[in-house]
Amino acid sequence: MKIFILDDDKNVIRILKKIVEDRELGRLIGEESDGKKGLERIKATVPDIILIDLLMPEIDGLTIIRKLKDEFPSMEFIMISQVSSKNMVEKAYRYGVEYYIYKPINAIEVEAIIRKVIERIEVNKSISKIQEIFNNKPEKELVKLEGYCEQCINGVLIKLGVISEKGSEDIINVSNYMMHKGINLNDVTIRELCSHFTDNPKSMEQRMRRTIGIAMSNIANLGVEDYMNEIFLEYSNSLFNFEQVRREMEFIRGKSERGGSVNIKKFLVGLISYCESLNN
Repeated sequence: MKIFILDDDKNVIRILKKIVEDRELGRLIGEESDGKKGLERIKATVPDIILIDLLMPEIDGLTIIRKLKDEFPSMEFIMISQVSSKNMVEKAYRYGVEYYIYKPINAIEVEAIIRKVIERIEVNKSISKIQEIFNNKPEKELVKLEGYCEQCINGVLIKLGVISEKGSEDIINVSNYMMHKGINLNDVTIRELCSHFTDNPKSMEQRMRRTIGIAMSNIANLGVEDYMNEIFLEYSNSLFNFEQVRREMEFIRGKSERGGSVNIKKFLVGLISYCESLNN
């Protein structure tokens, strides 16, 4: 991921730069302490992620974000701020900012937020790819693809050791619904999807999350026993965030107090994308 840092405090830039480089969070393609110059450099380099200060002289961070979002809607912004005003946060949210780093800078917080944004970008790219595939398929081919994918999804869930879990049926139903309706996961939440199947979408979402969590634990156990295990290599990165699988492995080894976390959207997108790729 390409990262740009824009902050009028050069010490903050130095700290953020060190965190990004030391923790290998992406490729730093630029840094700037002047808002106007930063705006032009960002337009020229088109980074994936911009770490941007809220309050800067001459032009503030929110104004820069608004200008960039109009031209580059896929850019992700992480706001750096000393201000925790509710009104300011609401305004930032309207401009497309969903992630914040509050000063003084905390390295662990910065790493966690950047990794979360990277995961979001990767999921969105996968969603767009799948959407393009289904939009370009003739109706007869789409029906055939849906049938093939359902069989494939069942096979994957069997390999993951979760086919007997209650959430597996939910995963299959939601995946089929997504394919049949051409659902773009950028436009809906998992709970909204679940509401098409039940009056208690929260419980359905929890069943899916629990089942995916068990699947990740099973994958992590395979990796602990044999890092070159076929199933581990095939699914640890395509269906899950590998960093989270690695954390789960550390938890299993007793080297961490917490295991990895799951992303339902990434799992669903990865599952459909994986099965579609096998059909080509």
